[in-house]
Amino acid sequence: MTKTAWVFPGQGSQAVGMGADLFDLPPAKAKLDRATEILGWSVPQLCQSDEDKLSRTLYTQPCLYVVESLLVDALKSQGQSPDIVAGHSLGEYVALYAAEVFDFEAGLRLVKRRAELMDAAAGGQMAALIGFNAEQLHAQLQETENVVLANDNSSAQVVISGTPEAVDTLIANVKAKRVVKLNVSGAFHSPLMAPAAAEFEQVLESVEFAAAKVPVLSNVDPTPATDAATLKQRLVKQMTGSVRWREICLQLPEEGVEKAIEVGPGKVLTGLMKRTCSGVALENCDPR
Repeated sequence: MTKTAWVFPGQGSQAVGMGADLFDLPPAKAKLDRATEILGWSVPQLCQSDEDKLSRTLYTQPCLYVVESLLVDALKSQGQSPDIVAGHSLGEYVALYAAEVFDFEAGLRLVKRRAELMDAAAGGQMAALIGFNAEQLHAQLQETENVVLANDNSSAQVVISGTPEAVDTLIANVKAKRVVKLNVSGAFHSPLMAPAAAEFEQVLESVEFAAAKVPVLSNVDPTPATDAATLKQRLVKQMTGSVRWREICLQLPEEGVEKAIEVGPGKVLTGLMKRTCSGVALENCDPR
């Protein structure tokens, strides 16, 4: 049997029209109805709305969680299952759902509150650097206050996060082929999210986690874990900690993974993994 990882994309992979085929599946109806009760709005309708609305954190995160969770259900109904799971930022919640750490409703309630807190964050800036000088970047991160490495995606792409002034200072001092400032309100995955993270930790504490059925590679610690308390503690740290995706990619071959399937819209993760996971076959399961 081929040892397979399921990986789940996060915010930025959303697309208008995503999940349309899934929403029509009979098993999805009950979960979509429950999602409407929890959220107060319809995921299928939101996914068909304009791009600006779908791209707002408040809506993006629950929509991605629901779409990717329904895709997990569809794959499992076909007899498929992963040997190990990981998710990028928001995608980690779907990874935990796939590993049966919590049920659909518990995960959605967590994602709803996370989205609300992150959507309300203000005063921060994030920027992606593509084709950057790694030595300069790490030196500037050491020398510049109020900016951190938020996403270590691959050797060729990272995201920095911090105050607008600090982000601009770092960008000015690091050579990169391309710099893209992200359309977000806050400095996600940075210490500036500490107040939101403290509030979210209280929400997390109220949710019971079960031991994972398969190992989970977490954003803040890319080593495999199944222990419920460990997985919850890693999730507590996720809002302020860096997404160590490059290290997750490097860990997959170490765990004997031969194939990785991106379960969700787009090809963001497999695009990143091509650079890091040589020898691992990459596939996409896109609900569009």
